Amino acid sequence: MITPFSMFDAFLSYLHFEKRFSLHTIEAYSSDLNQFCNFLEIESEKEILTVNPISIRSWVVEMVDNKMSNRSVNRKLATLRTYFKWLQKEGKIEASPLQKINGPKNEKRLPVFVREADMDEQKTTPLFTSDFDGQRDQLMFELFYQTGVRLSELIELKEKNIHSEHIKVLGKRNKERVIPISNKLFTQIEGFTKNKKQLNINTENLFVLSSGKKLYPQFVYRRINHYLSHATNLEKNSPHVLRHTFATHMLNRGSGLETLKDLLGHASLAATQVYTHNSFAQLTSIYSHAHPRGQKS
Repeated sequence: MITPFSMFDAFLSYLHFEKRFSLHTIEAYSSDLNQFCNFLEIESEKEILTVNPISIRSWVVEMVDNKMSNRSVNRKLATLRTYFKWLQKEGKIEASPLQKINGPKNEKRLPVFVREADMDEQKTTPLFTSDFDGQRDQLMFELFYQTGVRLSELIELKEKNIHSEHIKVLGKRNKERVIPISNKLFTQIEGFTKNKKQLNINTENLFVLSSGKKLYPQFVYRRINHYLSHATNLEKNSPHVLRHTFATHMLNRGSGLETLKDLLGHASLAATQVYTHNSFAQLTSIYSHAHPRGQKS
């Protein structure tokens, strides 16, 4: 008997090989689909193919009642939409049961970022040890802050894609982009790669564990969380906070939105515009201090 779970496996293979989704995204899709099946107690192919809008709305109500954020609910609905569109494409169903399903409105959240003063090198450098782990962690920290790369992009960064003036990263949907780097950062990268060779760690990926094994997302998250929690008073400390910090500081220093969009690897300008809220707060502060009539009495 074909179970919904064997169908999920075929769907997840489609996401991996045809859509080129990251492993992190595929794991999230798998979790969402399994949660949906568990809620409706679905155990067969026939049951998944006969899901109706009422069943989906009941799942949404259940998630909202359990205090799940609107953003998380909408992400899970997006998983279902993609799955049922795939079933349509495969000729398994005629129409998606999500056609008339609307998720709750997302809460407007401004990106959390670190103040420039807290990112001063004199404050951050003492956080790291001088051994291999400390050198690697400091370089990870600097690459997140100085280039705005995503966690998955940092983990997959290859030594061959590092050049004296830029790095090449493979972003979402396998889109390659070039990000400039400073001479100082390139020198730091060179020092780290030399240290790897001296320790007989020969890998194509720039960042690895001291054992030579590839990094994994939870490890990177824990390390960055550790250092940021010592550098800031923010409640949230993650690699993505450093990406937000890169974007906000770039805008505060005069970067245009189009340039920032390309550097971040956003598909549309709308995703980048969220940072203008933080930047506007900075501009307001500068105006109130700099313009003769902008000063508050």
